[in-house]
Amino acid sequence: MLTYIIRRVLIIVPMAIGISFLIYLALDLSPGDAVTRMLNPVQTVDPERIEELRRALGLDAPLLVRYWIWFSGVLQGNFGRTLTGGVPISRILMERLPATLELSTIALVLSSIFGAILGTISALRRGTTTDNVLTVAGMIGVSIPEFFFGLVAIVIFALNLQWLPVGGRLLPSYDSYWDHIPNLIMPSLVLSIMMTAGVMRYARAAMLDALSREFIKTARSKGLPEWRVNLLHGFRVALTPVVVLIGFRLPILIGGSVIVEQVFQWPGLGNLFVLSVRNKDLPTVMTIALLSVVLVLVVSLVIDILTAIIDPRVRLGGD
Repeated sequence: MLTYIIRRVLIIVPMAIGISFLIYLALDLSPGDAVTRMLNPVQTVDPERIEELRRALGLDAPLLVRYWIWFSGVLQGNFGRTLTGGVPISRILMERLPATLELSTIALVLSSIFGAILGTISALRRGTTTDNVLTVAGMIGVSIPEFFFGLVAIVIFALNLQWLPVGGRLLPSYDSYWDHIPNLIMPSLVLSIMMTAGVMRYARAAMLDALSREFIKTARSKGLPEWRVNLLHGFRVALTPVVVLIGFRLPILIGGSVIVEQVFQWPGLGNLFVLSVRNKDLPTVMTIALLSVVLVLVVSLVIDILTAIIDPRVRLGGD
């Protein structure tokens, strides 16, 4: 296993470089740049002034040169500064990353627990009213977009009932960190709805597949209690693909909470990413994108290891 881990770690580096370059190239080929975003479209600006601004921001250099300057800085721990405000990107990340991790972690935990439990119940109650209700609920959960759930939640719980705040995170009126818990309830629940539905449907399919295996029939023929057959034998095997799905949800949440953060004005990386794309702030966009890419690659390695631990039949290369 150690050989396999070392080999995968060595592969992560060139993959991260290749993917980050493709993202950088795609952003560079899109219309406009940071200078055009900063200019007032109503006023006429001297072209020489525009070129002067581009030179000041380093946008006049060739693509490969600009990419190497950015990437070499990242290797040294220097993510650069935002093109529109000149603020160190590392400072912005430290300010916004805790908000996204807080929201994403709670949504991931809630969706993993409830999705696995409801999916298992649906599989064990296959063909019953409970199974049909959960199946319909899962289809609704994955079909309706997050912004719709968010807007409905705001209208009902914030505007009509006035139980929860409309949005924001740490407001100036709060005396302690715990005062913002009401702000966290709606966005975390809305973000976990679609994830719960997806995990539930995946867990149901995995559980049904596990229960149809020969070793389940063998366990039942030995006279083992049904709960032990289902939970200790069936659920353990069904847990492997579910763990894979859940693991890959974490890096997706880092950038995938964009819609929820926009609806609830949550000051996280998703909100920052949208703002940076609008302003054509390539260093900030690339830093967030690289963070997501590296997280996906690392999580894939961790999932492979966990899969081998959960299911002994899985063997990693190099063993």
